[in-house]
Amino acid sequence: MSTTRRITASALAAALGMTALAACGTSDGDGADAKTVTLVSHDSFPKPLLDAFEKESGYKVTLLKGGDAGKAVNQAILSKDNPQGDVFFGIDNTLLSRGLNADLFSPYEAKGLDSVPAALQLDKGKHRVTPLDYGDICVNYDRAYFDQHKIAPPKTFDDLIKPRYKGLLVTENAATSSPGLAFQLATVATYGKDGWQDYWKTLKANDVEVVDGWEQAYNERFSGSGAGKGKGDKPLVVSYASSPPVEVLGKKPAPKQAPTGVATGTCFRQIEFGGLLKGAKNEKGGKALLDFLLSKKFQEDVPLQMFVNPARKDAKLPELFTTYGAKIDKPATLAPDAIAENREQWIKQWSSLVLK
Repeated sequence: MSTTRRITASALAAALGMTALAACGTSDGDGADAKTVTLVSHDSFPKPLLDAFEKESGYKVTLLKGGDAGKAVNQAILSKDNPQGDVFFGIDNTLLSRGLNADLFSPYEAKGLDSVPAALQLDKGKHRVTPLDYGDICVNYDRAYFDQHKIAPPKTFDDLIKPRYKGLLVTENAATSSPGLAFQLATVATYGKDGWQDYWKTLKANDVEVVDGWEQAYNERFSGSGAGKGKGDKPLVVSYASSPPVEVLGKKPAPKQAPTGVATGTCFRQIEFGGLLKGAKNEKGGKALLDFLLSKKFQEDVPLQMFVNPARKDAKLPELFTTYGAKIDKPATLAPDAIAENREQWIKQWSSLVLK
């Protein structure tokens, strides 16, 4: 759910450090190391999701978190000749071509792939990556703020540039965050290749705040996080259509509605993939882990652990998720080829427009 595209000295150091750790943690040789699988992912992947795999398979999983998804992808590309681990989780459709063009993954058709809709299988039958979940990135709003100020919350991109919402929105950096990039791509899909830059000029003039990643935007700047106890002062944030259930989880009695809502006209469909890293030291264990990540058991755990939709069409969604999550019928989308061809140029243009 998150990212870094700029390769700074600190990112490079982190990549090299993680590479060294992974090299020590996995092996194809005999002994205990052959039963260790290293999963490289973004910061939002919860380790408890892997407990069942460790218990059932006998493998021990080392989880290496590489920051936001874009940062983790960059680190994996930097270290591809001496891979950080065996499996990578969290490359999404906005970044997919970067990993594929870098020859980051070895083909593997995971068990259960026939239960995944063809629309999510973007690698056109080559199976270098496996679709594992999807979600819609949308603007979320703090209901209490808009109720108190007697202002209707925004619904569309056009609403966000209106004076009444001046200074209320925080978004992630499109150059360092996959939700931030998805939000930018949504504006490209909505306003076209010739219109999105003017939109961002207007949004910048309306005092949009930009931070590095989702964790900072949602947990530090958004006023609606923590069921209205957020530390921030921004009542609008770029997050997920499935974020509202997070604010209800564990609440007794259950509220009639979540304290946060979703501007359903601001959404972009994000698909997350996992893949067997080329040169994995424990290829057998990596394949077993990919099979587990696509298993019905894991897929039905994903919604309440990561608050995204499972890729498998036969995975049942929990009631909390269906009751409080927003269903997006017509999210903005862009063809993968269009993203691959234009992404780097669009990011540079966005950075020049918004960050300077």
